[in-house]
Amino acid sequence: MEWLTGLAHSLIATLRDVFPIAAVIFGFQLLILRRRIPHLKQVLIGFFYVLLGLTLFLEGLEHALFPLGRVMAEQLTHVNFLVHDPGGLPSVLHWSEYYWVYVFAFAIGFSTTVAEPALLAVAIKAHKVSGGAIGVWGLRIAVAIGVAFGISLGTWRIVTGYPLHYFIITGYIFVILQTYYAPKLIVPLAYDSGGVTTSTVTVPLVTALGLGLAESVPGRSPLLDGFGLIAFASLFPIISVMAYAQLSELRSRRKAGNKT
Repeated sequence: MEWLTGLAHSLIATLRDVFPIAAVIFGFQLLILRRRIPHLKQVLIGFFYVLLGLTLFLEGLEHALFPLGRVMAEQLTHVNFLVHDPGGLPSVLHWSEYYWVYVFAFAIGFSTTVAEPALLAVAIKAHKVSGGAIGVWGLRIAVAIGVAFGISLGTWRIVTGYPLHYFIITGYIFVILQTYYAPKLIVPLAYDSGGVTTSTVTVPLVTALGLGLAESVPGRSPLLDGFGLIAFASLFPIISVMAYAQLSELRSRRKAGNKT
């Protein structure tokens, strides 16, 4: 009965969160536009599916993804796993000893981004609007590589303890410079690509990984060091998508030069 109680609480919380959205949509339709809601039955069924899906998703986060991220971080940072000689455990581990953490962060960042529904929707729309010039898989892979590198770098920052703002300021300076040289048509899409990565699949696992890592590494604060990975996951896709466009443009110019 405990899981049913938790499910009911999640359903009530979801209903409370979704209600303002429904109120705005229905209010504008009925009071401002003064028109009946088309296909009202289908719309209400859709809202029911949204409530049910969000409720189950929140329960899944609470009972699966968050604990899994913490457990993985604890296991990957355990001294017995990092140091193969239990008899000679050092008092302070070097950041290079955590290489499996960086590999896991890269892998989880890449896989969750490729599976991100929001990114898939943006990639499909970009492919249609561009007349096929922007490939669906090309954009998804470019964004995934950016997220993977960003999260891996973010975990390295947590391990080393360097201040977060150094990385973010440097990254956005690079983005500004890159924006000047990147093809103008790709710049808005690149900026949007940074936002769509922070959605339903990526955020829970990345947040759990950051908190678990900050709790496991000696001298790190979960509040100060555990958060910030999402900033890396939003920043580096902008860089990778513009780099993808720049490389594509360079390759096109070389092909055109070879033909002439």
